[in-house]
Amino acid sequence: MASAVVNIRRDVDDKFYRYRMPLLTTKIEGKGNGIKTVVPNMSDVARALSRPPTYTTKFFGCELGAQTSFDEKNDRYIVNGAHDAKRLRELLDAFIEKFVLCKSCKNPETELVIIKMGKSEDIIRDCKACGERTGVDMRHKLTTFILKNPPVKANKGKKRNAGDAAAGVGGGNNNGNVEPNGEGGHTADQAGAESDDELTRKIKAEAAKLNTEAAIVDDDWAADTSPEAVKQRMKALEGGMAAATIGGDDDAGSEEDANSPYAQLGQWIEENRETDDPKAAAIAIYKKAEELGIEKKHRTVIVLVQALFTANVLAEISQYAPLLIKMVTSEKHQKSLLGGIERLVGLDHPDLLSAIPKILMAFYQADILDEEVITQWGTHVSRKYVDRDISKKVRKASEPFLKWLAEADDDDDE
Repeated sequence: MASAVVNIRRDVDDKFYRYRMPLLTTKIEGKGNGIKTVVPNMSDVARALSRPPTYTTKFFGCELGAQTSFDEKNDRYIVNGAHDAKRLRELLDAFIEKFVLCKSCKNPETELVIIKMGKSEDIIRDCKACGERTGVDMRHKLTTFILKNPPVKANKGKKRNAGDAAAGVGGGNNNGNVEPNGEGGHTADQAGAESDDELTRKIKAEAAKLNTEAAIVDDDWAADTSPEAVKQRMKALEGGMAAATIGGDDDAGSEEDANSPYAQLGQWIEENRETDDPKAAAIAIYKKAEELGIEKKHRTVIVLVQALFTANVLAEISQYAPLLIKMVTSEKHQKSLLGGIERLVGLDHPDLLSAIPKILMAFYQADILDEEVITQWGTHVSRKYVDRDISKKVRKASEPFLKWLAEADDDDDE
């Protein structure tokens, strides 16, 4: 059974919030003085936060005054003593607030960077969303552990370790130390001496590597990271608007904004979805979208997919095909539909991953998705709708259908 997922910011009560993580689970082992709490999915949770699992485990130990131990080879992260899941989840929220969220925009898309300040060292959160660099509270005991076990970066030309977080942050060895094999390990001095020019070179090197892997994301699929675009996104954040999100529709706000018409539509669909007449439901949904003024917006399609479809999506596609045909009117709408599918399968119903080829086939046969759009989507990994790891998994699962499309083309040519 797939584990439950929750918003990384659990104070955000929005079912369409992009940043999600598995719900932390615990298991009590032993008894008496040998009792301990094991966190079975610590690696998955830490990966969603782009932090090493050793950091989160050590944070729990610092807050609880308990000994911790890590066995990364066997994926076991332990806090001595008996601690219930609710308490550890509250502590995880505190860790996210102190060491993950950007202090400026509250976005979790950050990296930890160690900066050398004379004889002392500081840890900052480098936000990839708004560009701000904000410091962490160096009085916390965890900072000593982080300085001794700095974040691991991927070397130029080398693939990131599969166990590393999406942003290039990795864990240490079984003793919590950085691996000495040179696969991306940096000392605190090296991390502190890293200049903006060096970061730029690393980004370019990563881009060149993605070229060779046929995973280039065009402007329509990924966020623009140019200085002008970053400045525009900052302006949008300050103004409380979503005018910097790529793809248009910015006048209506973001589907991730709890007060936007997109979130209102999603909530309305979920509250009124139960009906024996799909045709009447489709008409009502379209009228609601018209009422909110977003019936022609491509982002509306993302909300439709997430709010309308359930684990029984294969049967539901034919029921709601007329509605989607009416609302998916351009290539941009089709890309939003595929983004909604990524979220539906990658976040809401991970157990449907193996059904991706059938889902794509159903949309294709209903003339909702075009072959060219699906083919392009299948070869362009993107972090626009979900994180890059999930994006890769979804595309990997879609390979049988993509292969079928390619073979069908070859047959037609012959």
